[in-house]
Amino acid sequence: MSRISADHLVRAISFVRAMDMARKEQLGEEIFHAQPHLFGSFLVQKRMGVSLEKMEFLLEILFVCFRSMQESGLTWPLITEDDLERQLERYMALVHFGDDLTEGMKRQSTQLYVADHPEKFLIAYVATELTQWLQRVAPEESDKFVMMAAMNMVNCIAFVDL
Repeated sequence: MSRISADHLVRAISFVRAMDMARKEQLGEEIFHAQPHLFGSFLVQKRMGVSLEKMEFLLEILFVCFRSMQESGLTWPLITEDDLERQLERYMALVHFGDDLTEGMKRQSTQLYVADHPEKFLIAYVATELTQWLQRVAPEESDKFVMMAAMNMVNCIAFVDL
């Protein structure tokens, strides 16, 4: 069962989209203090060659994820570097599993992944945002880092023990 409901997610998205620059800075500070490793997975993108424009997209994903956590009313533990690493390894194994599948089977595998995910609404939101983003941007090799970071954020939130 999802700990972040559709209502939590909708309120988080609305909140983030209505923020001005000062509020975004404030929320960034909150995330830095409450979940520094999640924030770090955003910051490291620059070293991976991701442009500032593409980092801004990832930051918005992080903002929505964090606000969704807050909207849930639950007390979330610190997501550690070990959590980030473990979930990234898990996700990469899943991605590599799909390398040998046909397009139809990849689509079915993705649908099953979302359907079985502990945070169905959050993973569906991030997957949709990533798909739309990829259609809007000029493709670069570094886009894979943005995608991995976004999916990893959701997986860390989904699989952390409360």
